[in-house]
Amino acid sequence: MSRTPIIAGNWKMFKTGSEAAAFVNEVKQAAANVQGVEAVVCAPFTALPALVEAAKGTSVGVGAQNMHWEESGAYTGEISGPMLVDLGVKYVILGHSERRQYFAETDETVNKKTHAAFKYGLTPIVCVGEKLEEREAGSTKEVCRVQTLAALEGLTAEQAAAVVIAYEPIWAIGTGKSSTAEDANEVIGYIRSVAADKFGGETAAKIRIQYGGSVKPANVREFMSASDIDGALVGGASLEPASYIALVEGARA
Repeated sequence: MSRTPIIAGNWKMFKTGSEAAAFVNEVKQAAANVQGVEAVVCAPFTALPALVEAAKGTSVGVGAQNMHWEESGAYTGEISGPMLVDLGVKYVILGHSERRQYFAETDETVNKKTHAAFKYGLTPIVCVGEKLEEREAGSTKEVCRVQTLAALEGLTAEQAAAVVIAYEPIWAIGTGKSSTAEDANEVIGYIRSVAADKFGGETAAKIRIQYGGSVKPANVREFMSASDIDGALVGGASLEPASYIALVEGARA
């Protein structure tokens, strides 16, 4: 089954609103010329209004990096799904390892947020992946199985098919190290089999699974040539316009 590759830039805690708008103005024409690839930028909350405005009428999609599962409430510092939808945001990253490590994100909260994303019409980009010690212990697949099943718990098959999963080995995030395309493809194929066991092969074949972890223009084509890898969730290499466009071009089927 043909799946549209998706390149999602995760800007983390970088770029102001004006910087975000300037970025989109620089990449929008080049992004429009790349067919068959979904190009997304996930920015800090403060940059989202300017980013959405700059991206109107372009092929660049806009995402947030987190959200709360409740519609509203006494949750100081949090942002809800309806707030993101009101801005015009279409995607949201959930369960990134940095959220799990530094901000007490759990499999349970990731699942709640995934359900909330669908409730409000957002496409969730759900992150899974192992720590270095888990990899060295041979637990990579088990960690990914547990995280994937937890994230997808309670979803319909239709919702599961619409989830974007990002396999991000934690030891490869921001370190300059990356899994080989062969290893990443093996784990991603396993994640797809986990989804198939739960929802059936037809649904699992529709799920787009990205690789994340020090992806850059120099290696993106290698990853994209693998059978089960459907794109990349990219940190540092997505911050510069030329690099971002090279990533999108490298994902072209």
